[in-house]
Amino acid sequence: MRLGRVLRHLFSGPWLVRGYFPKRSLDAIEEAIRKSEVTHRGELRFAVEAAIEWRPLFRGQTARQRAIEVFSQLRVWDTEENSGVLIYLLLADRDVEIVADRGIDARVGAAEWERICKEMESLFRQGRFEEGVVTGIAAITEHLARHFPARKGDQNELPDRPVVL
Repeated sequence: MRLGRVLRHLFSGPWLVRGYFPKRSLDAIEEAIRKSEVTHRGELRFAVEAAIEWRPLFRGQTARQRAIEVFSQLRVWDTEENSGVLIYLLLADRDVEIVADRGIDARVGAAEWERICKEMESLFRQGRFEEGVVTGIAAITEHLARHFPARKGDQNELPDRPVVL
């Protein structure tokens, strides 16, 4: 466990999320998800968290492990075609993780998810947080539209509103 990481997490609070994602940014991300889901049968969720709580942090929980927990908590796996995708941002680590349900993950693969994460992280390093998320949503949308194209009568199975943890 690195001291720098521990300090970043301990001194990162909800104010951090509000600073990078004001209401208008969360609204824009929600709209991007809504527009995305018109083109495919997948379900997208975006969750942002300032820091990991101290107990899991001291146990060495990684951003990936936390993203998998959030994927479960938000029930992103609970879609008819196993086509849910979570974009998880841990601000204290500036780490983006994409967790995809087995239906879409088998068709896209880890390398492509990692490429999208790196593109988003690059925009975040430039201070372009809303743009980074919207760019990630657009890239994921391409895969979902290719592998799970929209059909008449599709229903929105999960909320589109970003989740601030």
